[in-house]
Formats: sequence, structure tokens, C-alpha cells
Amino acid sequence: MIDGPYFVLVVLGVLGAGLVAGVFCGFSTFVMRGLAALPPAQGVAAMNAINVAAVRPAFMAVFTGSAVLSAMIAVVTFVVWPDVGKVQLLLGSALYLFGAFGLTMVANVPRNERLAGLTPGTAEAAVYWSAYVREWTFWNHVRTAASAAAALVYVLALA
Repeated sequence: MIDGPYFVLVVLGVLGAGLVAGVFCGFSTFVMRGLAALPPAQGVAAMNAINVAAVRPAFMAVFTGSAVLSAMIAVVTFVVWPDVGKVQLLLGSALYLFGAFGLTMVANVPRNERLAGLTPGTAEAAVYWSAYVREWTFWNHVRTAASAAAALVYVLALA
């Protein structure tokens, strides 16, 4: 059984991954649909404003803090190598680190940076906007599933 500080670490991992999954889910289910319904110039401007607002302490503490927690859980699992839950703990850490945090860095952030370099209202921005919404949302669905799955398997490790 997982107990003591290790238990607290895993519970925090559950909370962090779950909170991030909720943010990502909100984007996948209604934010991106709402932005896609706007004229391209407004959608580009709004998404650029959202991307600037996202890189603030409130969200970044949860997002990057959950990555740090996931890495800590993986390291402690390798060191302690518990009798129960080790597969779930390692899987949860991998899901969050690669499926949520890593995927953000290689799939969503580059698209955000390209969008930020475009001037809303230009033909280039309008053309890129439809591809951006489709591709960014697809990868966000994957991030949502990975974060939620990480939270779930962390919970299973505690059961």
C-alpha cells in the first residue's frame, strides 16, 4: 500500500493531471468550437490573446507542476519499487509527461508560435486559421485523453 509522503505525492499527481485534463477538455469541447465560429481575423486575435494569458503563474503552476510531480512519482517509484501500483504509477507518469506535457511542446506550442507570428486579418492568417483549429484541436484531444488517463491510473495505483 502506498502511504505517507508518497501517498500525498500521488494524490497531488491525481489532482494536477485531473485539473489539466479539465482545462484541455474545455478547450476541446467548446472553446475551440467557439473560436472557429468567429471570422478568421477575430479567431486568430482571440487565440493569440488566450495563448498569452495561458502563460501566467496560475495555469503554469498546475501544468508544469504536474510534470514535475509526474517525474518525481516516476523516480520515487523506481527507487522504492512498491509491491503494488508500480505499473500504474509509471504509466501515469509516462502518460502525463509524454502525452500531456511533451505533446504540448512538440504539437501545440509550435502551432501557437506560428499563429502568433501572423497578423490577424491577413490572407495568410485566414488560410492558416482553419488548419490551425483542426490540427491544434486534434492534438488537444490527445492531450486531454492522456491527462485524464494519467489521473485515472494514478487513482488505480492508490486503490
